[in-house]
Amino acid sequence: MTTDLPAGFTVHRVPTHGTNLAVTVGGAGPVLVLLHGWPQTSRAWWRVMPALARRFTVVAPDLRGTGDSDRPEDGYAKVDQAEDVRGVLDALGLDGPVTVVGHDIGAMVAFAWAASRPDDVSALVLLDALLPGFGLEEAMDVARGGMWHFGFFMAPGVPEMLFDGHEREFVTATFTAMSAPGTFDEDDLAAYAASYTGRDRLRGGFAHYRAVLDDGRENRRLLAARPLRMPVLAVGAGAGLPPAEIAEHLTTRTAPTGHFVAEEDPDWLVRAVTEFTS
Repeated sequence: MTTDLPAGFTVHRVPTHGTNLAVTVGGAGPVLVLLHGWPQTSRAWWRVMPALARRFTVVAPDLRGTGDSDRPEDGYAKVDQAEDVRGVLDALGLDGPVTVVGHDIGAMVAFAWAASRPDDVSALVLLDALLPGFGLEEAMDVARGGMWHFGFFMAPGVPEMLFDGHEREFVTATFTAMSAPGTFDEDDLAAYAASYTGRDRLRGGFAHYRAVLDDGRENRRLLAARPLRMPVLAVGAGAGLPPAEIAEHLTTRTAPTGHFVAEEDPDWLVRAVTEFTS
């Protein structure tokens, strides 16, 4: 949904890597790629995009399977989605290396991109994310008190069946439980719910989870010889922080927010990204 886009931004439909992504672009300067989490879309970045666009060319796609992007049956491995975004930059004529900021599922894509194509990424920011291969598997182990929703979302067909017709209830409950009161208004909740309404849209979202075990094995393989070489900022806000072994130059910060950092305290995030990349 694009009716309330920040001024100066436009949405492009970009063919890439065998699919089509809806991509919001604005600003000028070095390229900054913003990758959203679930159950969100590029709307997650609207509150920070105007300030970031004063310094960067901001590129914020709806990930494969979400928002106004296509929802193919496959291609949800995070290294494949990194290729989606690389193709977007090529199609838009934007050169790298680039700074990448990822939140939640988007951080998994950002991490896989940095691991598989390190020369593409000049700096990496991971917002409140668990990383496949580096802590996620332990965090989702329900036998040891881990988070139940990963395994549930990975079950083929079941979450689509149960969530169908209850998307607004789920979005409202999730966002309310994981953010400061008043962060999301009725327009936000309605927009996110609409983006995941119906079994096909739900399937496109859950497909991101169904790839995470393979993502973990691939991440471990990619970093077996050497950790990430570019500067990495990991921001914790409840989900925890990745282990130091992922990067040679890892900086950690704790956000004064719940899970949805960019929407709960956009000024804090803009400052953190600006300071880290200066």
